[in-house]
Amino acid sequence: MTALLASVKNYQEAMLALECGVGIIDLKQPERGALGALDIPDIKTIAAAVAGKCPLSATIGDLPTLPDTVHAAVSNLSTTGVDYIKIGFFAGGDWPSTLACLASIHHAGLIAVLFADQEPDLRFIPLLKQAGFAGVMLDTADKSKGGLTAYLAENAIAEFVDSARNNHLLCGLAGSLKISDIAGLMAFRPDYLGFRGALCRQQQRTATLDTEAVKAVRQCLAQALLKPESLAF
Repeated sequence: MTALLASVKNYQEAMLALECGVGIIDLKQPERGALGALDIPDIKTIAAAVAGKCPLSATIGDLPTLPDTVHAAVSNLSTTGVDYIKIGFFAGGDWPSTLACLASIHHAGLIAVLFADQEPDLRFIPLLKQAGFAGVMLDTADKSKGGLTAYLAENAIAEFVDSARNNHLLCGLAGSLKISDIAGLMAFRPDYLGFRGALCRQQQRTATLDTEAVKAVRQCLAQALLKPESLAF
């Protein structure tokens, strides 16, 4: 079943998302970039409040994919109590060495984020499983030039989801998704769809989370789950 991942930027938004019954609460500061990170003390506060009530993820930030840089950030985040740690694998980074250095971190919820607008190499996905990652997701690095489906055709998205599933990894789709994207993306049966802008006032990712917008996306997702065609891909 496909869950709703709601990205939130502070304690108040996290509590709103929890009340709205989202599937995963994702901690991210959109004003700091595609994977902008919250401050560690704030993450700990939210993790303590959410513990056991809803899965919680957080990003290490828009950091270059370099071994020492990523290792230090993941180590810090692993002490906060979040269930999943999202790590961006950006173009031009040292992906193999970064994977190797993360082997020393014993956290069960490492999630790799690949960027649709940076021509991700899907042959990397089996290596994530070998490195002990729990999941992989697609996102977009540049939020000003269109969403996920503007960069990847249906066959490429299907290949991504199939590869994640074949390697027993959690699979997520995100990247400036709109409520109108839900029906089409549900055909791929990802484990979750990630939203930020569509959940906010005036559909602006840097604005405040809006209760009615969250409920609308959640309802649309629930309705799509009931349609046979969403399971037919």
